[in-house]
Amino acid sequence: MSRRLLRLEVPIFPDRLMFRIHDPGAAPAGPAGPALPVDALISTSRDQMIVACAQEHLGVQLTVEEWDAAPPPFSDGYEDEAKCVLYLRGGLSIDMGPAGRAVDALRLSGGVGDYGVRLYTRNRTAAVTSYSELYQRFPDPLSDEFQQARKDLEGMEQYLLQMWRES
Repeated sequence: MSRRLLRLEVPIFPDRLMFRIHDPGAAPAGPAGPALPVDALISTSRDQMIVACAQEHLGVQLTVEEWDAAPPPFSDGYEDEAKCVLYLRGGLSIDMGPAGRAVDALRLSGGVGDYGVRLYTRNRTAAVTSYSELYQRFPDPLSDEFQQARKDLEGMEQYLLQMWRES
């Protein structure tokens, strides 16, 4: 039976509808990085993963979990799932492009090696629909009403990243 070793909830501000999860030593914009995801939730290279978001105007919520072994499959209201293997040198960074890193070098209990990764999403479509409806309810995006309603949508789009050291 597997057990969770770490749980971290992080607000993410996507850059160009995406954010990156990678080894702290990796060069996110370097030639070894993955291509941008096209019609997919993720795109990966050996030590990096790009996550495609539905939002770029709102912050999204990311929960990172490290497990001592593969956790049981999870569905609890999550809509999409993607899987991959990443090589990490004992740490994890989450990069938001020009906004900087949400997490700079989170130390992982599993140490250096291949990590199984599962990414789940929730409320992607609902967040896009709700944001579009703001313009119908409040035509002036500079109005206080629009800005308050916009803040209420922050974190609506959610991601769960589960990772464990492959044996």
